[in-house]
Amino acid sequence: MKLVYTHENRLLVSNAQNLLEQANISTVLKNEYAAGAMGDIAPIDSWMELWVADDKDHSHAMVLINTISANTDEKNWFCPQCSESNNSSFEICWQCHAEAPSR
Repeated sequence: MKLVYTHENRLLVSNAQNLLEQANISTVLKNEYAAGAMGDIAPIDSWMELWVADDKDHSHAMVLINTISANTDEKNWFCPQCSESNNSSFEICWQCHAEAPSR
């Protein structure tokens, strides 16, 4: 077994698992219930992990996961008023409260 993906957002890990299983790649989830241990362990140690069951599927799985990651990663935007960098999830500039440019 080889680790192919981990993230703090369980929905993203489940989405990656669905993608791999649609491609007939057998997967295993680890740390599925580790969130209850946060505080006793480091937060990153409680992130859900996606593993491929067969090592020969690792490279194909990584290609698929990198493809969806590249398609879903939104870029930061720069405020047209104050030139501040803002996270893609912000609809207004955190610095000057100007609206985000149309995307």
